[in-house]
Amino acid sequence: MAKETKHKRSWYRLDNAALIFPASLRKNWSNAFRISFSFTDPVDPDILQEAAEALRTRFPSVFVRLERSMFWYYLQEVDETPKVREDTYQPLIRMDRAGIKKCAIRILYYRERMAVEVFHSVTDGTGAMVFAKNLAAEYVRRRYHVNVPNECGLKDLSQPPTAEELEDSFQKYAGPVSAPRDDLNVFRYKGTPEDVPFLHVTCGVMDAEAVHQKAKSMGVTITAFLTALLIECLLDMQAEKVRKRHKRKMVRVQIPVNLRQLYGSETMRNFVAVANIGVDPRMGDYTFEELTKIVHHQMQLSITAKNMSAIFTPNVVSERNPLIRIVPLFLKNIIMRMVFDAVGENVSCLSISNLGNVQLPKEMAPFVTRAEFVLGPQSTSPYNCSATSVNGRMFFNIVRNSVEPELERRVFTKLVKMGLHVKIESNGGPVQRPLVEKLPFDEEK
Repeated sequence: MAKETKHKRSWYRLDNAALIFPASLRKNWSNAFRISFSFTDPVDPDILQEAAEALRTRFPSVFVRLERSMFWYYLQEVDETPKVREDTYQPLIRMDRAGIKKCAIRILYYRERMAVEVFHSVTDGTGAMVFAKNLAAEYVRRRYHVNVPNECGLKDLSQPPTAEELEDSFQKYAGPVSAPRDDLNVFRYKGTPEDVPFLHVTCGVMDAEAVHQKAKSMGVTITAFLTALLIECLLDMQAEKVRKRHKRKMVRVQIPVNLRQLYGSETMRNFVAVANIGVDPRMGDYTFEELTKIVHHQMQLSITAKNMSAIFTPNVVSERNPLIRIVPLFLKNIIMRMVFDAVGENVSCLSISNLGNVQLPKEMAPFVTRAEFVLGPQSTSPYNCSATSVNGRMFFNIVRNSVEPELERRVFTKLVKMGLHVKIESNGGPVQRPLVEKLPFDEEK
């Protein structure tokens, strides 16, 4: 087992994607997400704490707090491993500035579930999954006395992180050309806000291979299949609200793209750009088959190394601008907040982030029952979606902070009508503790 050793605490400049997140914090929203693993037995918090301590020197860029200087925010390694805590009545309780200044991640447990919640300035979903999987593996080693090998993305905890794991890959791979910004004329669904802040999580549990075969039968990937499904539901939702076709707006879904696969990067920090995929409803009605083809071809055109570089290069160019670098932080915050509110998330209706199949060593797999990814909602729109698969099951999470379960009702009903068996799980409502309930469209097929 790896033992924690004393070392000099490091600090890290925020990577290019991370710069906007501290400035965009607001009273009832923080850009954070959760990755969780569930085990065959209740979590032992003492062993989980030991596992976290074993990881701290191997993942120094994750065990950090947010600090500020006169000109920039930066991440500083924490002095002590954060204490694991029992989970709260809902996921992703807002991370405020005071909390992030102590530690920008949380390690939580509830019954059989271990969860890691991450402020987005630390890393993206892929980086957080690497960390959470290593934490789960170390927990399994200690809890079940199993020799889990360092494969399937698991790191050797006795070795220090590589320079590549700590780099800002945006700076390394920025290109010479900047892509134009996407049109902002996008449909934005507005639900009824809850009386008290609450994040509803509805999870559709499906057979991963059945979903794969359904997507394959249409000639697309699972991500493209789910994106087309979301676009179809959003088109229906807008059509019910806006009867006159010529007044309808673009329906566009944002797909975060893991850039490590395109550039061969090994960074543990943020390295993601987005592809905004969608259709114009003013052109007429679309069949689902048409939508899958449109999404597939738009993704093929958008998700290339050259195109992704052109998308994130403008932000890198701005960061390197010597005039911007000397602007005091309080003015940078005002400017970045204005940019985020004006552009930020307004180029799409919502996001769908699919971390794909979580591969585990065969020695570890029998002790893991599920792995989930929960992406928080957008700041000004109630929905976001995320997916993972592990041990043959897919977990498709739809989160919202509004009252009406409008999108999830449509999405899971359509999946059932396609012949897929969907088990629906929900965390209830604002006055309830976590529970699992059966919804009307949880039909046996």
